[in-house]
Amino acid sequence: MTNRRARILAVVTLALVLPLVVFMVIRLDGDTGTSAPQPVSAPATSAASPTASPVPTDLTVIAPGRPGETAATRPAHEVRDAGPAPHNSLDVWFVRMMIPHHAQALAMAELAPDRAADPDVRAIAERIRASQGPEMGMMRGWLQTRGLPAEVQGHDHGTMRGMQSPEAMRQLAAARGADFDRLFVRMMTEHHQGAIEMATNLLTVGSDLTLNEFANSVATEQTVEIDRMREVLGG
Repeated sequence: MTNRRARILAVVTLALVLPLVVFMVIRLDGDTGTSAPQPVSAPATSAASPTASPVPTDLTVIAPGRPGETAATRPAHEVRDAGPAPHNSLDVWFVRMMIPHHAQALAMAELAPDRAADPDVRAIAERIRASQGPEMGMMRGWLQTRGLPAEVQGHDHGTMRGMQSPEAMRQLAAARGADFDRLFVRMMTEHHQGAIEMATNLLTVGSDLTLNEFANSVATEQTVEIDRMREVLGG
């Protein structure tokens, strides 16, 4: 019985003493001579943004074919690095002819503010200046992108459909008031009809999609302007 009490007493004593021993060990181990433990510094990080993952080189895209042709699968980098859209010699000819054609229309339109009597004529001339000026820039850029000169050696631009003769241009510049309005409408209507014919022809023979859209826009917008000019003078 005595032995049993002794064992119980030993167990109770151990249960009381052991936590104190553990606490002292922890306290002694953490005591570094400072009043409080220092925070652990986070690993240094770069201020730069994480480097983006490289673009996979095995991606493919579907490239649509020409009208009547099937689409083809091509590596993505080939499509991304592709040059200007395919064009043919008739596309180039159209652009080279349309630039001086537009230039004459602008020259005619620039006479209207000081000479036209009808405000509707002045408004039509202003629309022509606002549209055909940027269009000339687009066409010059189209040639420049492809390394093509805008000039055509040995070609007489005066033979193009709708182009007005130097004498007609002098008469327009000399006219004033209602005379200017009538002459402007007649000359610009002929000029627009020539541009519409050039644009319509390109739609059947050209291969560049950008020029195709441009030619369609020229034919549509200038047809509308012809109708407006005819309304100004009562048909």
